[in-house]
Amino acid sequence: MTCRGVKRLRTMFVFLQLRFVAVSLFICGALLREAGSFYLPGLAPVSFCEDKIELFVNRLDSVESVLPYEYTAFDFCTDDKLKRPSENLGQVLFGERIEQSPYKFSFKKKEECKHVCTKNYDTNKAEDKTSVDFLKKGMLLNYQHHWIVDNMPVTWCYDVEDNQKFCNPGFPIGCYVTDTGRAKDACVVNSDFNDKDTFYIFNHVDITIFYHNVENENSGSRLVAAKMEPKSYKQSNPETPDCTGPPMSLSNKGTGPITIPYTYSVHFKEEPTIRWASRWDYILESMPHTNIQWFSIMNSLVIVLFLSGMVAMIMLRTLHKDIARYNQMDSVEDAQEEFGWKLVHGDVFRPPRKGMLLSVFLGSGTQIFIMTFVTLFFACLGFLSPANRGALMTCAVVLWVLLGTPAGYVAARFYKSFGGEKWKTNVLLTAFLCPGVVFADFFLMNLILWGEGSSAAMPFGTLVAILALWFCISVPLTFIGAYFGFKKPGIEHPVRTNQIPRQIPDQSFYTKPLPGIVMGGILPFGCIFIQLFFILNSIWSHQMYYMFGFLFLVFIILVITCSEATILLCYFHLCAEDYHWQWRSFLTSGFTAAYFLVYAVHYFFSKLQITGLASTILYFGYTMIMALIFFLFTGTIGFFACFWFVTKIYSVVKVD
Repeated sequence: MTCRGVKRLRTMFVFLQLRFVAVSLFICGALLREAGSFYLPGLAPVSFCEDKIELFVNRLDSVESVLPYEYTAFDFCTDDKLKRPSENLGQVLFGERIEQSPYKFSFKKKEECKHVCTKNYDTNKAEDKTSVDFLKKGMLLNYQHHWIVDNMPVTWCYDVEDNQKFCNPGFPIGCYVTDTGRAKDACVVNSDFNDKDTFYIFNHVDITIFYHNVENENSGSRLVAAKMEPKSYKQSNPETPDCTGPPMSLSNKGTGPITIPYTYSVHFKEEPTIRWASRWDYILESMPHTNIQWFSIMNSLVIVLFLSGMVAMIMLRTLHKDIARYNQMDSVEDAQEEFGWKLVHGDVFRPPRKGMLLSVFLGSGTQIFIMTFVTLFFACLGFLSPANRGALMTCAVVLWVLLGTPAGYVAARFYKSFGGEKWKTNVLLTAFLCPGVVFADFFLMNLILWGEGSSAAMPFGTLVAILALWFCISVPLTFIGAYFGFKKPGIEHPVRTNQIPRQIPDQSFYTKPLPGIVMGGILPFGCIFIQLFFILNSIWSHQMYYMFGFLFLVFIILVITCSEATILLCYFHLCAEDYHWQWRSFLTSGFTAAYFLVYAVHYFFSKLQITGLASTILYFGYTMIMALIFFLFTGTIGFFACFWFVTKIYSVVKVD
């Protein structure tokens, strides 16, 4: 029995390590394949001959404001006859509003200073003054256009430090020169922008479209890049522009009539060296900190893997000695007093306080864990790439709705094992508590967006559709899962629970609940904070995130690190004869969310330039949603790891 127990424990640890190595090698192979070229599957290439090329416009956003706005909100040129293309759920949730633009041109047909429309304002009229003031506000906050050609962003490429080019998938409305003569944002690109306290609007764009001829075909070409350069011209004759003269300026204190003509030029250039499958590479390679990100992530992964291996070895060696010593004591004829974690074998599976709430958290955490794993897996394969707009969020929402069954099942099984009898309350809380908190927060943020007239405000019809998915699909599936969970017998434990609870002795500082919980989240947070920086950049600084292979690997490392850190602290607490491990294991790894929240606050004040009360409330409102989801996700990982650990160690030794 002694040797068999030790061998079983050793085999379990070795098996887990081998399985992790195999998964890591598989993912690393996928990453190496991704590094060669960035291919976006699921999108069919389009060949052009003499076809019309459609240019779409998306929402406008800014790094200084959380509030995106539709293209029409700034009174740019539009065509009322054009229809808006359909958008998926993810695009609506992210606030994307794609529309057809009035910019029309044909493939390989050169256009010079083509007139689009002319906007006339009289600031003495209240309505026109409001439109001009809103346009000036957009330039002051550096709002960016986002144009799309052949499902590819129209980029503005310009030189940065060290003679490198940065390609931004957007370009500004305009810029502002302060009353002290300091040029802000894009005003630094033109020395003619020198009037104080003046706005300069980019009312002309030079578009260059690169293409290559399709091999093995007699005709047809594919677009491989679309670049543009914004310019500002005050046309002498707006109806017949010549795109010469001084820049189009709007004095901050000027009044009276204002005429803004909008024009564009289009050129086509053959580029045989760029393949259609890798046409996004020039954008991704020019993104800031890309090389630093690859190096930092690899460095972080090596450190975390090393620490995880050390924790596993320490646990294996320590438990080996404990089990050998305990079983050797059982073979001695003279009875000796037990000590350490074996003393609490009669209390270790005692139902925790607030078992109802813990089981509900475990059910919701299981739902989030499976949803995250499947979403990242498909994203790693390339199906949820940036070219498939809104696919990532759509996949996550649909998976969450369909995973109500495992949530109800897990919550019911553990609540029943905790001795609970209020099964109706349990299933209702599982279906409504955590999703209800998230929805309430989201609804309040949506009210603010509605009040500000932002394009990110969810339409009423979409809000009803989300509620229908929740109540008509997720809730019934949760009830089905709970039915099967309560129908099955309770979880069988390897040891019996004593009727009278054992008194817990005085604890040292590091085995007390609060210090242990605070220490438990440090290592898991350490393995994600680099990825977290780039994820927050993609959300709040509108940078493109595409390295899902590394994100999936970091996800696996996070799961392992949360498990090992929680198991290690759980073992220390059991050795100190403290058997209240259920809530502590959940909160130990779940405390990683607290570090995430602190980092988000630091990121807001040190990295972002967000101004305005509404934007600040929106940032922290959405951050609280992310923190709650992360808390349930990591807490569930820690609990299941400790549950497996406690079950195994008390089943491989002899207990009386």
